[in-house]
Amino acid sequence: SPCVFSTAAQQRSTGDECGPEDPREEPRHPLSDCALEHKAIKLEEQVRDLTERYRKALADSENVRRRTQKFVEDAKLFGIQSFCRDLVEVADILEKTAESAAEEAEPCNPNPTMKKIYEGLSLIEAKLQSVFAKHGLQKMNPVGGKYDPYDHEIVCHVPAEGLQPGTIALVTQDGYKLHGRTIRHALVGVAVESQE
Repeated sequence: SPCVFSTAAQQRSTGDECGPEDPREEPRHPLSDCALEHKAIKLEEQVRDLTERYRKALADSENVRRRTQKFVEDAKLFGIQSFCRDLVEVADILEKTAESAAEEAEPCNPNPTMKKIYEGLSLIEAKLQSVFAKHGLQKMNPVGGKYDPYDHEIVCHVPAEGLQPGTIALVTQDGYKLHGRTIRHALVGVAVESQE
């Protein structure tokens, strides 16, 4: 038996009694054509699956990038929101002081100092409002407009004399918006039908 194996090994190496090898013959693949097709289909499915996952991951990363960019832009715009709320209170005090000075500086009052104080306060108030506008902070002027719960807070009801019910008749405290976002609601009186 060992002799047979050694002889067979020698025949293969020398080419004796095995016949000439035809170089044009293709070596037979261990897998059948059906198995190859099945494997190819599986690989195509995997490629499709991976491509779809890649597209979803790409879309997700783009969404995250956009949201982060929006968050940064909002932080730049609205980062001064609490500072603006505090300045709005200063603007209220300045406005009330200017109104008081205006009453004292009437033409019938001969006090020139009070007139100069009123003029100075008016200039400061105008400058403060222009700085507010430069940074996107605007005073709301709701008188005559419709009540909006996102912008206004009702503090009283006023009989509707010449106004439609639901219309803002008076403002007791000014409201402000920063880049279109309400940072302080206007305190308003809304017109209602008088009940007699």
